[in-house]
Amino acid sequence: MTPQTETVLAEPGRFETRTGLLSDPGPGEARVRVRRIGVCGTDIHAFGGRQPFFEYPRILGHELAAEVVAVNGGSEGFAPGDLVAVEPYLNDPGSPASRKGRPNCCESLRVLGVHCDGGMRPHLNLPVSKLHRAASATAEQLALVEMLCIGRHAVNRARPASGETALVLGAGPIGLATVAFLRERADPLVVADLDEARLGFCREALGISDVFVAGPGRDIAPFLHDRLGGLPDLVFDATGHRGSMNSTFELCAHGGRIVFVGLFRGEVVFDDPNFHRRELMVMSSRNATPAEFGEVIGAMESGRIDTAPWITHRLGLGEVPQRFGGMIAETGLRKAVIEV
Repeated sequence: MTPQTETVLAEPGRFETRTGLLSDPGPGEARVRVRRIGVCGTDIHAFGGRQPFFEYPRILGHELAAEVVAVNGGSEGFAPGDLVAVEPYLNDPGSPASRKGRPNCCESLRVLGVHCDGGMRPHLNLPVSKLHRAASATAEQLALVEMLCIGRHAVNRARPASGETALVLGAGPIGLATVAFLRERADPLVVADLDEARLGFCREALGISDVFVAGPGRDIAPFLHDRLGGLPDLVFDATGHRGSMNSTFELCAHGGRIVFVGLFRGEVVFDDPNFHRRELMVMSSRNATPAEFGEVIGAMESGRIDTAPWITHRLGLGEVPQRFGGMIAETGLRKAVIEV
């Protein structure tokens, strides 16, 4: 067993460090050295005490780039020194959802850093099935893979057809990840958010010209009719906000599809006659599939996705207890990466 210092979120708003023991990797597992950790909205909500289905104390960290240190048993195609992105969704391979090829929504799913301790520590043991090797992507790029996979999965769920138009509500990291893949498959595409700086990033880094600054008293419907020639065929809500999610039923075209990428602790409410009149399809989008991790890494390595402009903040693992709270409160935070 190996001693190591762990950074633990002991309660809302307070990290502490402690020394833990890491056992040797079991059959089918690899020991990995964590290299980079992406900071997610889930981590920020957990720090603030607003994350659903969360218990303290907890080691955060589910957006992980790591280096393979050792593999128990057969090589499984991995060797020490391999750089990998971690798929943080620990599913039961025998569950009904997993057997149907849907491990991302397994009935007993545990997500690293949420339902069990995650990667905000130097080393951890993981099933080799949850490691996705990179050919040329850097550790900093790989720390963004899981976030981008959320957007990739949402777009794959919607299955955009040629000629369909789309609206993305919310331009936080998950909304931007959705836009990054949706822009290849929907035209025109409108992005709406309260934050003009986020919309500026959509224009400058993602090439989205049709953006809408949302806010009280601002009706997006006329803007949609002007830019799209009507209401969008696809509406993605990445806000996790009750009012925004409820509004999607009025903003989607007849015969259209709504995808809820974000979530909140509560009920979505809609008018049933309006829902039936439009014959809408409503989908949730949870996590991502193993294949989508490969798709995202491929998009990075081919240059289709440039992650450099996404990262606005960096800090060392040892700085987390002192700097995390101040960092997430800073104006202009888009994506932070922790260096281990």
